[in-house]
Amino acid sequence: MSSRTNTEVARLRRLRRFAARHNLAILASEKPSSKVPGGGYMLNDNEARKPVIGAHPQPYSASLDEVEEYLDKLSETDEL
Repeated sequence: MSSRTNTEVARLRRLRRFAARHNLAILASEKPSSKVPGGGYMLNDNEARKPVIGAHPQPYSASLDEVEEYLDKLSETDEL
């Protein structure tokens, strides 16, 4: 029996909720591009209106794993 809690969509929803608590937004590219290797996401600071990760070398170049790793580090600093 499979669980929906581990699907990519559920993971993205969970990460978006967490990011929103830190005034960040996860943006996804509308169309997958062969120019963006393994990416498709960008983490944006809502207050500064600037990308945090996933903007270099091209827009939407961060993977969901990279976004999650950044948010995990952010939560570790909150606990201190």
